[in-house]
Amino acid sequence: MEGPRASENEQGKPDDPITSAVVAPHAKILTVSESVHAGTREDRSGAALADQLTQSGFEVIERRTVPDGVEPVASAVVDMARGFGGLLVTTGGTGFSPTDLTPEATLRVVDRQAPGFAEAMRAVSPLGRLSRGVAGTLGSCLVLNVPGSPSGATESLAAVLDAVPHALDLLSGGRPH
Repeated sequence: MEGPRASENEQGKPDDPITSAVVAPHAKILTVSESVHAGTREDRSGAALADQLTQSGFEVIERRTVPDGVEPVASAVVDMARGFGGLLVTTGGTGFSPTDLTPEATLRVVDRQAPGFAEAMRAVSPLGRLSRGVAGTLGSCLVLNVPGSPSGATESLAAVLDAVPHALDLLSGGRPH
């Protein structure tokens, strides 16, 4: 018995080259840390997130670091989201330290908040109650703030990762309902 020809699917119908191509969703990671930015500490949370995203089928196309503060974070988020239809994860700056200002920076620049993502990320761990991270959209980019510890970052992202492709599809104009 012959299999389908190269230009046909298993039902013997021609493949649609537009819908048959599988494209990995794109992701970017912004690490917010004075010491990582200064080069005095390794970016363990950014590396852990990159591994997690790659293992989940995302293509991580950019990683960047900035120091703490509203202006550096807001500027980086805007720059990284410009013309980008994908997931932007920030790690660090979500706690109670006086320099933890990532949520304030994010809220300054997003078009719309996505509180369901932030709530789900906080609910995954008892320490989640200490996170002030937010989520929102900027153009067709979904922005998620996760904690700066590798375990907190990956646990938080794991709590919402299953819903991210659907959100990105909706942001890009898809109507999957």
